[in-house]
Amino acid sequence: MTASDWRARAGSPFETEKQPAIAARGMVVTNHPLASAAGVEMLAAGGNAIDAGIAALFALTVVEPMMVGLIGGGMSHIRLPDGTHEVLDGLATVPAAGRADMFTPVSQDWPAALETVGRRNAVGGLAVAVPGNLLAWTDALARHGSFSLADVMAPAIRLARQGFTVTPYLAECTAEAAAELAADRTAAALLLPDGAPLRAGERLVMGAAAETLMAIAREGPGALHGGALGTLAAEGIQRAGGIVTAADFAAARMRPRVPVRGTYRGVEIIGPPPPSSGGVSILQMLNILEGFDLRALGFGTPATCHLIAEALKIAFADRAAATADPDFVAVPVARLIDKAYAAERRALLDTARAQAFTAGVAAGESPNTTHLTVADAEGRIFCATHTINSLFGARFVIPELGLIPNNYMALFDPRPGHVLSIAPGKRLTTSMAPMIALRDGRPWVALGLPGGLRIFGSAMQALVNLIDHGMALQEAVEAPRLWTQGQALEVEAGITLAVREALSGMGHDVVTLPHVAGGMCAIGFRPDGLLEGAACWRADGTPIGLSGGYARRGVRFWPDVRRGT
Repeated sequence: MTASDWRARAGSPFETEKQPAIAARGMVVTNHPLASAAGVEMLAAGGNAIDAGIAALFALTVVEPMMVGLIGGGMSHIRLPDGTHEVLDGLATVPAAGRADMFTPVSQDWPAALETVGRRNAVGGLAVAVPGNLLAWTDALARHGSFSLADVMAPAIRLARQGFTVTPYLAECTAEAAAELAADRTAAALLLPDGAPLRAGERLVMGAAAETLMAIAREGPGALHGGALGTLAAEGIQRAGGIVTAADFAAARMRPRVPVRGTYRGVEIIGPPPPSSGGVSILQMLNILEGFDLRALGFGTPATCHLIAEALKIAFADRAAATADPDFVAVPVARLIDKAYAAERRALLDTARAQAFTAGVAAGESPNTTHLTVADAEGRIFCATHTINSLFGARFVIPELGLIPNNYMALFDPRPGHVLSIAPGKRLTTSMAPMIALRDGRPWVALGLPGGLRIFGSAMQALVNLIDHGMALQEAVEAPRLWTQGQALEVEAGITLAVREALSGMGHDVVTLPHVAGGMCAIGFRPDGLLEGAACWRADGTPIGLSGGYARRGVRFWPDVRRGT
C-alpha cells in the first residue's frame, strides 16, 4: 500500500511536517539538532554508532537540560554486527534510607495515589533517586565504542562552555516550570535570567556544567560514583531536603538485561524487559491486535482507534498489577507476552463498546524524557531512552555541579504494600521502549520516544502504522496518536472530529490534546542498504546522516604537464 493509498482510506488524513534524511554510512536521530550533530561528528571522525550515541547523550544533557542529565536514569538497547542484542539498565534506584511510608499520598485510589502531600515526591531533594545514566553510558562506550570518554564528551563540553541558542521548545518548557524553578536560587539564575524564563534565540551558557563534564572526561564515571563529584551532588541534594548520600552514588550499579522478543504479523519485535514495562506491554498489545485486520479497518477510523484504546487498557491493567523491578517482584513476563494469553484477553474485548478491565495476572509481593536512535554502516544500532523524569526533574540545580537532579521518586507508589511501593535499592518501573524490529532476521526499523506513561502506547502505534497501514517512516512517527490507561481517552487533534464523536458514542470519555507523548526518533533500514532517519513535530527532533566517504584508493594529485605545473 502506498502512502497515497492509505491516506485516501484513512479516517484521519494528515500531512507530515518534517522531512526524513537518507544516508549510507551512518544516521543519528535525536530530539535536538546540536545533539544529532555531536553524534555525526563522531561518525565523521571514524567512530561507530555507540561512540555517536554516547556523544549525543552527553550533548543532550546540555541542550536539553529539562529532559536528561547525569543525575538521571534510562535504558539503552544495543544491536551489534553479529546480531546480538543487549539492554543496559541505568535506571534510578531508591536511596538506602528510603522507606515505604516516606510520603503521604493524597488518595488511596490509583492513579491519584501517586500524588503526595506537598508534592514532596516530585519537587525538591526528597524526590531524587540514585542515578544510573552515567554508568550505563560509560559501560556502553567501554565495551562497544572505539573512542575515549574524553573524545565523545568534547562536543558537550564545547556546547556548555561556549553556549548554544535556546530553541522555542526549550523556552516553552522553561516558562511552564518557571514558578517552581524560581524557588531555587541557582535554577533561577540559570534559567530565569532577570526574573523571566529563557526566550527563544537567547544564548544559554552552562559554565558549572562544563566544569563537571570536564572532570568526568578526565576521571571517568568514578568522579560521580565514588568520587568528589558524588560527594558534592549528595550534599546539594541533602541541602534541598533529600536523603541520597555519597555512599548511594558509590554503590550504584548498571544492570545488563536480556531483551524480550515476540512477533507481529511475521515481524520480530525486540524491546527492553522489566523493570521497563515498555517491551512487555508492546508485545502484549500487538498480540491482542494481531487478531484483528487493522489494515482493512483503516488508519484513524473509529474501529481501529477503539481497538487500540481497549488494548491499551488491558496492558495497563496488567502493568499496574505485575510489572516492577524483577529483583523485588516475580514478573510473569512469559505469560504476559504469550499469544495464548493475548487470545484470552482479546476474547473479553467488545468491538463496539468501551469497557473497564482488571488484571489478568496475579500481583507480586511487596513523562518528559529524551530518546535517540543511531545506526552505522557496520550493523550497530544504539536505541536509547534516558531522562531526569519530569520536566526539569526535581526543579533545582546543584550549584557546585550545574546539574539538575531527577525526580524519579514520583514514579514509585507512596502506599506501602504494593508492587511499586518504595524499598531501599529498588529500581523504578518505567514505560521506556527503545524498540528494534527485524524482518527475515535483519534490522528493519529502530525507534523510541519520550513521554512517560504514554511512551509504549505511542511506540506500538508507530509499529502498527508501519506494519498494518504501510506508512512511510516519516508518516509513521508523525501520525496522530491516542492514549488511555483506563480513564479518559486522550486523542490528538489530527484524529478527526467525526472519529472523536464516534468514539464518544462507543462509551469513551474523549479528551482532545495538542500532543500525546513526545518526539519520536526512528531509523529505517532499507533493502538497498541505505539508512532513513525520521523525527516528528512533537520536539526539536533532527535526523542527520553521513554519506560520501574517503577517496577511491590510488587516487592522487597529478601535475598538469601541459601547463608546466
